[in-house]
Amino acid sequence: MTRLVIRLVAGLLGLVALSGLVLVADSPAPLVDVTPAADTGQFTPGNIISDAVFFDGDGMSVDDVRAFIELKGMNCKAGADGTPCLKDFRQDTTARAADSFCTGYGAGVAEPAALIIAKAALSCNISPKVLLVMLQKEQSLVTNSGSSLYARRYREAMGYACPDTAPCDPAYNGFQNQVYSAARRFQVYKANPTSYGYRAGRTQDILFQANKPECGSSPVYIQNQATAGLYVYTPYQPNAAALRAGYGTGDACSAYGNRNFWLYFTDWFGSTQAPGESPWQPVGALDQVSARTGDSVDVRGWTVDPDTAEPIDVHVYVDGQPRSSTRADVARADVAAALPAWGAGHGFQLTVPVTQGVRQVCVYAINVAKGANNPVLGCMTVDTRGLPVGSVERAVVTEGQGVLRGWALDPDTAAPLDVHVYVNGTWTAKAVAGDDRPDVGAVYPAAGPAHGWSVTVPLRPGQNQVCVYAINVGSGAKNPELACRLVDLQVVPQGDVQVTGGASAASISGWALDPETAAPVDVHLYVDGQWATALTADRERPDVAAAFTGLGVRHGFATSLALAPGPHQVCAYAINVRQGTANPQIGCGSALVGVPAVGNLEQVTATRASVRVKGWALDPDTAAPVDVHIYVDGAFHSVLRADADRPDVGAAYPAAGAGHGFDTALVLAPGRHSICAFAINVLGGTTGNPPLGCRDVTVPASVAPQGSLDAVDVSAGHAVARGWVYDPDVPTTPIAVHFYVDGAWAGQLLAEEPRPDVAAAVPGAGELHGFTAYLPVSPGRHTVCAYGIDTAGGTNPSLGCAVVTR
Repeated sequence: MTRLVIRLVAGLLGLVALSGLVLVADSPAPLVDVTPAADTGQFTPGNIISDAVFFDGDGMSVDDVRAFIELKGMNCKAGADGTPCLKDFRQDTTARAADSFCTGYGAGVAEPAALIIAKAALSCNISPKVLLVMLQKEQSLVTNSGSSLYARRYREAMGYACPDTAPCDPAYNGFQNQVYSAARRFQVYKANPTSYGYRAGRTQDILFQANKPECGSSPVYIQNQATAGLYVYTPYQPNAAALRAGYGTGDACSAYGNRNFWLYFTDWFGSTQAPGESPWQPVGALDQVSARTGDSVDVRGWTVDPDTAEPIDVHVYVDGQPRSSTRADVARADVAAALPAWGAGHGFQLTVPVTQGVRQVCVYAINVAKGANNPVLGCMTVDTRGLPVGSVERAVVTEGQGVLRGWALDPDTAAPLDVHVYVNGTWTAKAVAGDDRPDVGAVYPAAGPAHGWSVTVPLRPGQNQVCVYAINVGSGAKNPELACRLVDLQVVPQGDVQVTGGASAASISGWALDPETAAPVDVHLYVDGQWATALTADRERPDVAAAFTGLGVRHGFATSLALAPGPHQVCAYAINVRQGTANPQIGCGSALVGVPAVGNLEQVTATRASVRVKGWALDPDTAAPVDVHIYVDGAFHSVLRADADRPDVGAAYPAAGAGHGFDTALVLAPGRHSICAFAINVLGGTTGNPPLGCRDVTVPASVAPQGSLDAVDVSAGHAVARGWVYDPDVPTTPIAVHFYVDGAWAGQLLAEEPRPDVAAAVPGAGELHGFTAYLPVSPGRHTVCAYGIDTAGGTNPSLGCAVVTR
């Protein structure tokens, strides 16, 4: 286990119980005076405060600032020299011109401290909370009282331009001057980050005591601009003794400025992180960067984000440029032992392409938290000069052997070099990388194109690890591994089969092959567990060839077997060749051969208008509806589709479902008729189309429609005809009325208007039998006639005629 893992355990145990994963900072309300409770164990030197919280000029209103100062100074007494408490301080302020850092400051008379702080904060977009905390950490102005108050406190309020090794610059004396200048200075830091010694996004050694280098330092990854600005302003970090002491005194190497900033801010205003942001950054280590070949390096390490137990991403930079990324999800038992709540899946290992030479490789952990930075896990320098380069481009199984192809060259010579192949850890073959490869020559013109290689190696059944090494001939220190590939030699035949039924036979098709040969193999078929036949899978199947590279296209088969009517199971077996002894079953299928349709003609009843025919039919060969043919008096009459819902049929034939009923009306002439129904077999064959039954029925003579043309009037160029009609054969059904004017067709409609008088006169017929027709007519005398249309196809009687004049 690395020392970094041990340090992480010690640190995280002080931050959170390992039974939970979410680390939460306290967030008291900003205007409540509280007993200091900040846990210095949560102080993060690389993220003292987030940018979102720091650069927030309107984070408090003037009234908020005033109320906060009055609350903190409620018991304050003026200094012995008359120096006022902060809540009572007032000053005539001077104007400040706007520039690229702040929007300026308008002069005022007797402005209170709260107004000065709020105006400077808003102008320079620095949180008023930050300025209040700075006043406290530099001069204790927020809480000082009595003898602790004197004029210098206000003159040097923010400690701005007051170096530790020299007096303060008098050009910046005065409360307004100090507050505005300090707020503006943090924007200067932000706008010119490369001009200062501490920068966001870098790991830097930060001293524990600015005036005592002998106290040492530790590396800190500075996550954001706000933290970088605080270190430029106060260039040291608290040591362990300072953090243990809280607001108290540590040891001779302790410094307190940035510790006190964090303590006061946390105790007064809550978390230094914006809502939803996390103060925690990923931790981890870059364990190793080693040259793999002349143009690639292996990178290994681990990382954990305290905000989640899930693996996070890492990004790899080479010489400052992004080159690769991966998910840190490789099992690391040492990480799991040190961090049991996070588990083992936090390691990373990957191969990264590089250009040959001395390269700096840096790895960054990608933070999952909102608004967070991505710390560097480490940087290492690696030298790939003198090592061969190359690639394993193909590793496949052909005819039971491993076939590999690639290229390799040594930058120290243009001559071909050897490549050695190991199979399952054992030296197996050697190849000379001397084949023509113009593409390689184009990339490495000094080496020329003669650097390709190919080799065939024996394999054992199952999975094989095949590794290829380029044999160094020059200054390199090793024979680099070009690649390792897992090659799977399957010795058991594979295939698939499809079976469908028919009228008198089953159709069987599919494919079969033995991975050890491109030659066709035999397939044996069994029907209902009994040997049926053998055939060779030698038909072309391009889809199989695409899936099994190198084995060709001739692996398909298709045949048919004549079978007795009924259900059958057909199974296919591929016959093994070469290694292996099993002849595996490649599939089975069910076939229903020539099973006749079933059903019943359940009802045939006649009225004067029609004959109702009802029943059901289905074919066991399919769940789809089947046709039913109706014959009347021995002659074909019509076709029905048996697709009506019949739950009783579905219950009896669950595989077929319920949609197999039929129910229809036939229009037949009066008299006696024989009605027969036949179910149409979907597969045909010798079973034919079985009869569902025959029934005799007598159709009574039809009764002609009855009604009256009550009146014909003339209106707006139309003859308006009114009346009623009904058909005794279908008394409740409206029927059609045809109209003629002067013997010529004039139109039709359905007699469906309400006529209560008709309903009263003809019980059981209902009232929907009236009509009103508007028939266009030319000026002059016209005869208008109406006819009721018989639904049974019989006589259409006249309802009356009338003569009108337009």
